[in-house]
Amino acid sequence: MTKKLLEVLSGEAVWPPPVWLMRQAGRFLPEYRAVRATTSGFMDLATTPEKAAEVTLQPVRRFGMDAAILFSDILVLPWALGQDLTFEAGEGPILPPIRDAAGVAALDTTKVRPAIRPILETVRQVHASLKEDASNGGTDATLIGFAGSPFTVACYMIEGGGSKEFANVRAMAHGQPELFAELMEKITTATITYLSAQVLAGAEAVMLFGSWDGILSPRLFRTHAIAPAARIAAALRSRFPRVPFIGFPRLAGLMIGEYVQKTGVQALALDTSAEPTLAAGMIPSHVAVQGNLDPLALVAGGAALEDETAALLAAMRGRPHVFNLGHGILPQTPPEHVAALIAQIRGA
Repeated sequence: MTKKLLEVLSGEAVWPPPVWLMRQAGRFLPEYRAVRATTSGFMDLATTPEKAAEVTLQPVRRFGMDAAILFSDILVLPWALGQDLTFEAGEGPILPPIRDAAGVAALDTTKVRPAIRPILETVRQVHASLKEDASNGGTDATLIGFAGSPFTVACYMIEGGGSKEFANVRAMAHGQPELFAELMEKITTATITYLSAQVLAGAEAVMLFGSWDGILSPRLFRTHAIAPAARIAAALRSRFPRVPFIGFPRLAGLMIGEYVQKTGVQALALDTSAEPTLAAGMIPSHVAVQGNLDPLALVAGGAALEDETAALLAAMRGRPHVFNLGHGILPQTPPEHVAALIAQIRGA
C-alpha cells in the first residue's frame, strides 16, 4: 500500500490530506520533556540515537501523524563542519561567528561524514520501527529527513546565533560576495552529503528548511536561495529519483513560483503569511502545497482553530495538499489541541 504522504508528494490529490506538524517532536509533549530530562543538553539528545529515535516517534504514536520527521536541528551541519555549537536555555543556539576568510577556511567538509554517524543511526532506528509498526498493522507514516537551506544555515554561522535582521549576513553577501560564495559552496556541498546519507539510512522524503531565505532581496534570493536549493535537489534527484523533495523558502512571497520552477521540488511549504489559494495559483497543479495553519491558532484551540482549519481545508481541496503549520509548533501548545486538529482533518 502506498503511503498517503508519498501519494500526495507524487502529485495525487488525496482526501482528507495527510498531516504532520513542523517541530512535532518537541517541548509541547510531556513524554518529550521526560526524555529530555535524562540528557545533558540538546546535542546530547540529538546525538544519542535511541533517545532521538524515541522522540521522533512520539508524535506519530500519540497522534497518528502521517510523517515522522527526524529529531535534529538545522545547525547540526555547521557543527559537523567543525564550528562549535551550544544551546543555551532561553537563548537558543550559540556559535562563534564566522566573519572572515580564516573562519570560512577552517570549515572542513571531510568532517561531515564521521560527525553525522549518530544522526544516521537515529534515521536507521526510526526507519526500522516504522517498518515494524506497518507490518503489524500500525502506522504507515513516512520518514522525512531534513537540512537547513544553505543561506539559512549561513545566517546562524555568520551571526553567531539568532537575529531579527541578520545584518552581518546580509552585509557579507553584499560587501564580500566572494567570501560569502565560498561559505555557501561549503554549506551546499555538505548539505548534499548530509541529505544523501539520510536517504541511504532510510529517509523516504527530504525537506529543506529555508527559515530566513525570504529576508534576501529578489536578486540575492535567486543567487543564494534558489540556486543552492536547485543544486541540492538535482544532486539528490540524480541519485534517488523516487525520493521527493519539499522546499520551505519561508517569507519568499512572490518568488515562490520561480523557486518551484527552478528547483523542481515536489512540494512547496507555505509560511503562515501566505494566502494559500493565491500561492497555489503560482505553482503547477501537480506540485503539492504544504501548510500553512498559524501555530498560534493551534495554541488557541476551540472555534478559532476549527475555523482556520476548515478554511484551509476548503482552500486546498482538489489539489495535492499536505496539512501542516506555517512554522514550527510552539512549546505552549496543548497536546489536546493537536488531537482535536487531527480529528477535524480526518473527519473532513
